[in-house]
Amino acid sequence: MRRWNGWGETTTTMNLSDKATTMLLEKLGPGRPQQDVEQQALLAAIPPSRLPAHPLIRTDPVVRLSVALGESYPDWLRKRCGTTPTVPDGVSYPETSEQVQELLAMAQLADWIVIPFAGGTSVAGHLDCPVSPRPVLSLNLTRMNRLLHLDTVSQLATFGAGTAGPVLEAQLRAQGYTLGHFPQSFEYSTVGGWVVTRSSGQQSLRYGRIEQLFAGGRMETPIGTLNMPTLPASSAGPDLRELVLGSEGRFGVLTEAVMRVTPLAGHESFHGLFFPDWDAAEAAVRQLVQMKLPLSMLRLSNAIETETNLALAGHANLIAWLERYLGWRGCRKEKCLLMLGLTATPATARHALSEARRVTRQHGGVYIGRSLGDRWAQNRFKGPYLRNTLWEHGYSADTIETAVDWPCVKPLMLAMEQAARDAFAEDGERVHAFTHLSHLYAQGSSIYSTFVWPTAAGGYDANMARWKRYKARVSEAIVAHGGTISHQHGVGRDHAPYLAAEKGPLGMATLAELCRHFDPKGIMNPGKLLQDGGPWNV
Repeated sequence: MRRWNGWGETTTTMNLSDKATTMLLEKLGPGRPQQDVEQQALLAAIPPSRLPAHPLIRTDPVVRLSVALGESYPDWLRKRCGTTPTVPDGVSYPETSEQVQELLAMAQLADWIVIPFAGGTSVAGHLDCPVSPRPVLSLNLTRMNRLLHLDTVSQLATFGAGTAGPVLEAQLRAQGYTLGHFPQSFEYSTVGGWVVTRSSGQQSLRYGRIEQLFAGGRMETPIGTLNMPTLPASSAGPDLRELVLGSEGRFGVLTEAVMRVTPLAGHESFHGLFFPDWDAAEAAVRQLVQMKLPLSMLRLSNAIETETNLALAGHANLIAWLERYLGWRGCRKEKCLLMLGLTATPATARHALSEARRVTRQHGGVYIGRSLGDRWAQNRFKGPYLRNTLWEHGYSADTIETAVDWPCVKPLMLAMEQAARDAFAEDGERVHAFTHLSHLYAQGSSIYSTFVWPTAAGGYDANMARWKRYKARVSEAIVAHGGTISHQHGVGRDHAPYLAAEKGPLGMATLAELCRHFDPKGIMNPGKLLQDGGPWNV
């Protein structure tokens, strides 16, 4: 059973080793465990629905609460501290595009707000239900969850937009194919959610980001159906798929997605390497990605994250031996860990590994084989479970990610971590900030930073105030260094204040005009992507 107020299945936990617990105490001081609210207390505070009875709409409080929150830190606090969120008035579970059409027509006629929902994994406020005099309907797409067609000649697979990662991969692998899109939220996130938030999977170096995988599909809008045919390439004007990619439910509801799939590879493995410091490591991975070696993943942790990962790994005796060996090879306190993925034919994988080892040796890299890589692969989707454990120990955790050109990667990484430290220092608190590069390009790289701090004793209000300040400071550092406000999590409500710095006035006005075109009455997921009542008057 999935947790109602935390990440993942109730049967899965990630425990902290003694070394990890000691590290938290040393870096942050003792945690402050909170008393979690009971679910029944939240349910009792949900007001009656304002929607009329309809066979396609459910209005019971349990169902309404289940779609009201995602996985952002504000969502987490509401669930844990018992601050009742604004919840939709009803939830519908459409099974076809035609039912989505019918529901949008009803909403348009009656002036209801519509919020699309599927996996519920958003960490950017995509699911926030506005306080509004208009009733709110959530469209839960999880019954649109299967492979509809597989064209093996063109290697195209059509899925219902509510198909979750494990279901999608199981249906493809049964026929010898994979999409290869593996975000950390893979267990629950869906193909439609990946498209409308411009998601990126852990092995995007081989398979591409979602914009390379999305070949076409169908979006239902308040003014009609947008069909996007599949073409290998076209010079016939702007690509209409771009209206759907990153649209976050503002223009309509993606109901079917045609995806470019790949035959399963004959070999896959993950390998670990260490470098003496960040500069050597960054130079090595930049050379590797610009050589266009057939690698499937490069994931580089800075020194603080490397230290943290080794503390979390357990197996104290083995890690102690590894630390001694690395020290002998010149990788000591500032060492950085690189995870390298190979997904290819066996012959191609052997060649790529040989070349990667040759290049990394030139930068002081120390190859340690597959042990850490195998462990990473086994736990690749379990990282979010640590948030549950940290909360129980009295600590909060959050992440912020961006992308920027290579000359700014190190300065921005350092600025993000320092901005968080300065923000928490204003309350006399410490934060444990660490970073990795998860998606690398010839032009630059993503930067993915994690922040852990002692939970405030003042409940929801105190923790929200602290989060807002730190989030703003880190976001401002990103904008100041020319980074995108989101590389892989979308904009939602949390990042919307910073979008204009990237898009500019004309770009923002264009997005606002598209909203008005597809959604003239403003019923589709208001406040996400573009702020309510902003200068573009959406």
